[in-house]
Amino acid sequence: MNNSVKEHIVLDITFNNHFMVIKTDNDIVNIDLNQVSKKLLNATDIERALYKVSPSGYGIHWPLIDEDISLHALLK
Repeated sequence: MNNSVKEHIVLDITFNNHFMVIKTDNDIVNIDLNQVSKKLLNATDIERALYKVSPSGYGIHWPLIDEDISLHALLK
């Protein structure tokens, strides 16, 4: 059985009101922050804009609000 997870390259993350817009190597996904993260929902524009994608590409970290989210969880 193949348990591999498709990897994505995050090209950009922006926010539109209470939605996070993730642009990957092959898709654009809109995610409702109410269903993902209260920290991001309540964060300022600056706090949201300062993110880091992990070197492995598996997660996204927002250091100013100490939030970590799995990219796989966001894109499933």
